Amino acid sequence: MYTAPLTIGIEEEYQLIDPATGELAAVVQQLLHDERIRQIGDQVKPEFLQSQIEIGSAICRNVQEARMELVRLRREVDTVAERYGYGILAASTHPFAKWEEQEANPGERYQDLKDYMQEVARQMLIFGMHVHVGFGASPEQLDLLIDIQNQLRYFLPHLLAFSTSSPFWHGHPTGLKSYRSIIFENLPRTGTAPIFNSFSDYTHLIDTFGQVGALGKGRSDGKADYTKIWWDSRPHEDFGTLEIRICDICTTVDEAVAIAALVQALVAKLIKLRNENLSWRIYPNELIAENKWRAVRWGLDGQLIDYGKREAVPMRFLAKELLGVIDDVVDELGSREEINYVHTILEKGTSSDRQLAVYNQCKSDGATDEEALKAVVDHLRAETLRGVRD
Repeated sequence: MYTAPLTIGIEEEYQLIDPATGELAAVVQQLLHDERIRQIGDQVKPEFLQSQIEIGSAICRNVQEARMELVRLRREVDTVAERYGYGILAASTHPFAKWEEQEANPGERYQDLKDYMQEVARQMLIFGMHVHVGFGASPEQLDLLIDIQNQLRYFLPHLLAFSTSSPFWHGHPTGLKSYRSIIFENLPRTGTAPIFNSFSDYTHLIDTFGQVGALGKGRSDGKADYTKIWWDSRPHEDFGTLEIRICDICTTVDEAVAIAALVQALVAKLIKLRNENLSWRIYPNELIAENKWRAVRWGLDGQLIDYGKREAVPMRFLAKELLGVIDDVVDELGSREEINYVHTILEKGTSSDRQLAVYNQCKSDGATDEEALKAVVDHLRAETLRGVRD
């Protein structure tokens, strides 16, 4: 019998903005020195840019605990930001900010990134959400993690389609629902993870990258720094988790919790299949990449390819099919209410859909581009704090 604790952890990267102008604000160091933030400890951290701040939940036993963590951390960070005249915003790109105008944080890790990647690193004006599912750190659990990651790769484009929140770049609609994905894949070692036969197969690759200097200076314990692998999913050996990294950050807490519940349920379903001597078919990266592009371009409004049937199928149909696949595990996980919120996402659209609706409505009402983009920021600000400070 294969088992895993299936605990949940969520990381979110917020934009720091001036609510009056809607512009990004390079104030993270000021916030991190506030006593209220210092009391939270390492659950609040800087990111690459000074206009970013990252939170990480505690290890949560279920999605209800994950919701409480996200509400608490969003509220705490925004409360401190407001004290200095700023606020947080949850979206994977800013509607009109320019990367050339942003300032990087000090620190050896960030300097290494700038030195190694040059202009590519400086363009990383993007914000993500990472969902961790706990497996444990024994050899058997880590091999199970690798097997589940191999299978879960197929579903990653579906998860991206549910979460898109980055339709704008440098002040204009891009025509894509997740422009963050395009910018992020300029980095090396991104995209869909390779297929591995075992955890030792994975660590051999990491060790090779480390020995040739691809992962920087390495860690203080002498091991290669696997956190400089930026695949859409990756094992996190220190935590004993599978980290899902493909998603845009969700603007509302309800969406974020639904995505986390969906990830947890998919993992539980694949483990259940394994215990029944069954497995989801493992597809090559080329096929998964095609579906990822479709999720990036059209989100929920596009068609993904059902590779079993070898035909393109509307994402909204696949979403309901996916809910049927996991239906027999959600009650045991206690996440039916959170999973059911996926129906709301299908009905109301993702953050990208709603941002574009605000922008297009303003434009049809005669607003300038500047006015319409500021209205999108105001909309995002309100949605970021829905259920958090009201």
